[in-house]
Amino acid sequence: MRNEVSPPGQVREPVGRSTRRVWLLAGLLAFGAPGSLVAGTSSNRVDEIVLGMSTVLSGPAADLGKNMRLGVLAGIERANRAGGIHGARLRLITLDDGYEPARAAPNMRQLLEKDNVLAVIGNVGTPTGVAVVPIANERRTLFFAPFTGAGAFRKNPPDRYVFNYRASYAEETGAIIDALLDKGGLQIKDVALFTQRDAYGDAGYAGSIAALKRHGLKNESEVLHVRYERNTLAVEDALATLLYAEHEPRAVVMVGAYAPCAKFIKLAHGAGLRVVFHNVSFVGSTPLAAELGNLPAQVVVTQVVPHPASGDASIVREYRADLRALEPAATPGFGALEGYIATRILLEALERIPGAPTRESIVDALEGLGEFDPGLGEKLRLGPKEHQASHRVWLTALRDGSFLPFPWSDINTLVEKGSAP
Repeated sequence: MRNEVSPPGQVREPVGRSTRRVWLLAGLLAFGAPGSLVAGTSSNRVDEIVLGMSTVLSGPAADLGKNMRLGVLAGIERANRAGGIHGARLRLITLDDGYEPARAAPNMRQLLEKDNVLAVIGNVGTPTGVAVVPIANERRTLFFAPFTGAGAFRKNPPDRYVFNYRASYAEETGAIIDALLDKGGLQIKDVALFTQRDAYGDAGYAGSIAALKRHGLKNESEVLHVRYERNTLAVEDALATLLYAEHEPRAVVMVGAYAPCAKFIKLAHGAGLRVVFHNVSFVGSTPLAAELGNLPAQVVVTQVVPHPASGDASIVREYRADLRALEPAATPGFGALEGYIATRILLEALERIPGAPTRESIVDALEGLGEFDPGLGEKLRLGPKEHQASHRVWLTALRDGSFLPFPWSDINTLVEKGSAP
């Protein structure tokens, strides 16, 4: 599936026609034509800046991709309403990968080699990201703000073309494990892990084990670890293993998509398991809450953005206004806010480029941002050695069918409620 979003007032072109226009303008540029969609040139001006996205728009994790795209579009249209970037309007080409690496890779080739996008933004998922980063590096094209906290995108030193907005899964799992053990009174043996069987689950597992080792874990085999297959709801075997474990856990750190995680939580709660269920931000808080409803379980999600509905930071208020302008009926969500913040950061870098942006100049501009605040009320940083802007983790808890802000200092109350019969 392919979606092209054109600036307001312009007609959406069929796929083939749009692609032909790219190559036609590329040819015209060679003869001095003003304005171009071509990403690798350095003409003094450009009429349009084209960004690409390969994301999940179908299947069990579709809400994640749709929300990320919504947030990116809200940021893009904000810029377009203000006249674009130095007069150039922005356009997003979105391709559906179904959260499958085998579909993400050809999508990336399409975006970089045929659509000739300036940069790729907002890829959703670790396994799909792992499949496409080598292509971004090969084609020397920015892979910006993927919706994943995996370490594969956070190398030291960083890949030149890979940049992150969000905190890592290691930072998310580390924050919750520190809170559960330091403030909640749990021991290492009280924590179990439920993960997706792929690179995403592996990243969450690695972060959790690293955190537990900081608290004295000697052998990772001592940690109860159950798994399920990506793009399925087959969680029953994992739950059975956990229920029949010699030591019943008091907290389960979960690294999965919202549908299987919701099923696992409902089945576990129905079976009498009273624990704190923790999910990392990728789970998708809004669809998870919708699946769980008013289930009286202790469910928390670590977040990498402030609360989208109640947050008072200026960029969160602007997000809500821009979301209403784009989709008046849309409900503010964590994933869309993440896409919006990422887009605003990218736009800030684009504003600093004199003349037409190129695939190299946008990377240089991001590394040149240094310390900055996009409106969060706290400093972020990007530079040649720092390709992850934010390291902040917020905590939310399920209350009355939605995830609301929850203070880290009160984690012990969740543990006590989760342990109650």
